[in-house]
Amino acid sequence: MPSVPLELAAPVVRPGDQIDHYLIDSVAARSGMASIFRATDLRGDRPVAIKVPHPEMEQDSTFLARFEREAAIGGDLDHPGVMKVFNEEDRSHLYMVMEWVEGRELRKVIRVNGKLPASRAVKITIGICRALDYIHSRGVVHRDLKPENIMVDDEDRTKLIDFGIAGRAGARQLTFGSLSQIMGTPDYISPEQVNGKPGDARSDVYAVGVMLYEMLTGKTPFRGSNPFAVMNDRLVNNPIPPRELDPEISPALQEVIYRALRRDPAGRYATAGAFARDLEHPDEIEVADRPELREWDWRKPPLMKSILSWLGLALIPIMIFALLLQAARVSPAAPSSSTTSLRHR
Repeated sequence: MPSVPLELAAPVVRPGDQIDHYLIDSVAARSGMASIFRATDLRGDRPVAIKVPHPEMEQDSTFLARFEREAAIGGDLDHPGVMKVFNEEDRSHLYMVMEWVEGRELRKVIRVNGKLPASRAVKITIGICRALDYIHSRGVVHRDLKPENIMVDDEDRTKLIDFGIAGRAGARQLTFGSLSQIMGTPDYISPEQVNGKPGDARSDVYAVGVMLYEMLTGKTPFRGSNPFAVMNDRLVNNPIPPRELDPEISPALQEVIYRALRRDPAGRYATAGAFARDLEHPDEIEVADRPELREWDWRKPPLMKSILSWLGLALIPIMIFALLLQAARVSPAAPSSSTTSLRHR
């Protein structure tokens, strides 16, 4: 992080302002803690992203420590799949300068398409895994992987962004157990983090498995009416098998998803690199006879029986009505016959 005294207030920034040698062009994004601007580095006329904390955050020591950690971690990383952070000079205010990344958030890609073709989803996932493998090798765990933190360009190349709650491997991890503002996202957080345990590289792998499931099916594997219900769902239930939602998904690709989403991190891919290798070589994957699939197959017949039972119940009044209608058509003829018989007597 550039040497900026933390007691310096974050500036109030608007498009058209200049901070040091950066000319602010426009607002790119805002959150409850900071704003990100597109700016121009006047030294080389290059576009950059500048993250400026909101002035009221200057009194929040936890946020300031997190901001410094994000800048320090980002400054140590240099990979084409990771957004760069530039920490090379002193600054007059507290702000962070980052690479300007062209493209769209993966969230927008999913929202527009609903679900992605398997080949495209696999390509995007491999890119994410390669970048993750790099940051993990540098001792960094992202801890907040989700479609909003993945940028995708026009050729489906990806970049990891937002290392706001990233941490060094082995350091104290932030989990849902703390119920703080600086925790992961319910749909993508791993079961061990839900249980208050430290997350590690395998927790990032889990989040990528959730995103791959979502890209292929258009749905997240675990759902609920509130964040706690979503978190509880992953602790007690298995997701609907991807091939049940889209039979075009290959058994090998479904197997990869199950390996990434194992509830016990010991059964998960140990590294993001191993995850990527399986995606690159699906012909080498041995599809396991998984209890998750056996359980789903076991649940299907009762479901079908239940459906048939309800259909049968629905048909009962229809059958009764048909019988009554048939009886009404037949009954007028009976008295006529009887009357004729009496007249003959």
